[in-house]
Amino acid sequence: MGKNMRVMGVGKKQRKAKGLHIIIVGCGKIGSTLVSRLIADDHEITVIDQRPSRIQQLTDRYDISGVVGNGASFATQREAGVEEADILIAVTDSDELNLLCCVVAKRAAKCDVIARVRTPDYIEEADYLKEKLGLAMIINPDLQTAYAIARILFMPTALSVNTFAGGQADMIRVKLPEGNVLTGKKIMELGTGHLSDVLICAVERDGEVVIPDGSFVLQGGDVIAFIAQFRKGRSFLRDIGFQTHQVRDAILLGGGRSSYYLARLLLEAGITVKIIEQDEQRCEVLSRLLTHAIVINGDAGNEELLGEAGIETAQAVVAMTGFDEGNIFMTLHAREVSNAKLVTKVSRATYRSVIDSLDLGSVVYPQYITSEAIVAYVRTKTAQMHGDIETLVQLFSDRMEAIEFLVTEESGVTGIPLADLRLKDQMLITCINRRGKIIIPRGHDIIQPGDTVILVTTHTGIDCIDDALQ
Repeated sequence: MGKNMRVMGVGKKQRKAKGLHIIIVGCGKIGSTLVSRLIADDHEITVIDQRPSRIQQLTDRYDISGVVGNGASFATQREAGVEEADILIAVTDSDELNLLCCVVAKRAAKCDVIARVRTPDYIEEADYLKEKLGLAMIINPDLQTAYAIARILFMPTALSVNTFAGGQADMIRVKLPEGNVLTGKKIMELGTGHLSDVLICAVERDGEVVIPDGSFVLQGGDVIAFIAQFRKGRSFLRDIGFQTHQVRDAILLGGGRSSYYLARLLLEAGITVKIIEQDEQRCEVLSRLLTHAIVINGDAGNEELLGEAGIETAQAVVAMTGFDEGNIFMTLHAREVSNAKLVTKVSRATYRSVIDSLDLGSVVYPQYITSEAIVAYVRTKTAQMHGDIETLVQLFSDRMEAIEFLVTEESGVTGIPLADLRLKDQMLITCINRRGKIIIPRGHDIIQPGDTVILVTTHTGIDCIDDALQ
């Protein structure tokens, strides 16, 4: 094997998977998350990394194989089986290495290639790079994280906001306070006014997540997820007593790439932005790039500095430094001294249940945002003969998925009233997009060829809409 070393899971023999052969270069946070997601969908996975310890950790835990070596080396890629691979995903810490890995793979094989690219200069040229290098996808975790946070700040009463149908439909999560007009109501009773414009598709109560039926009674403290046409979700929230205006100002704690992208989005929306960053040189860069933002050089964990920056009166505080513990403590402090909308960026997925119990406002996990986009692409490729996945979003700490499918003429769900479809348990069709017209479906609605539909389910590995049928 030359300089490369192949590693297999201890005491395991990798089975022949039913899905695709996928090579993942880079076994950091995103690479490890991808392994856990893709192996659950029954794909054959080979990982490449220059650090034997990371390879060993993953091969000990999962039924995969690994190669220790330089992922941009043809010899290493060949050892990993690139010539028979379907997809190569490069997610190392280096943009240049990721792009080079993809170029080598495209020259050596016919596989699709996906690169993680974070540098703003490269992102500005994303379309050019995709075309010239033959990339199937360029994914930027920092930019995707910024988009996720911006959607929350545009509707600050929400815990999370995800878009579907090309931005024409929103899936929104909120926590019902005690005494809300919805508490004590059955789902079937939500049928008048703006209440009929939404579909409550998931409820989390006491740590359990369910897809409710019509007889389900809502309670204070429930976290509900509902889907609505763009703008109608805001009307629904207003009708049930939530504030729906976007924030007027935001303090960003940390001045990394995600902060830069988020500040741009917020400034474009007319939101005043302050950034607190400890590194003086980074502050100079941000001041030059973001001329309309206020950039403060200092420690975002300093209570006195936060007070001087106006944390007590700020409408939003986003903790997004590179240190999870610092982000958590800063959010807890902000909760004590202000009524701001709080958003916390957490890079590590360990102790997630503990983090979710700390009442940190909206918690954003960049590695999951990134993995969702890649998994959606992989499932689309797997399901090319049946239908396409347009969008895939994980909800409630990965216990539920919302998947947008393009429905083909061959699908078994077309031409049948939804009330007569024999769907598997814990699956719900929540939205139909018919050539840009958003339909919140009822029992009499029928799916037509060419529609896109959104399916919510607690099951994983759903590659096409027909998988929802019994």
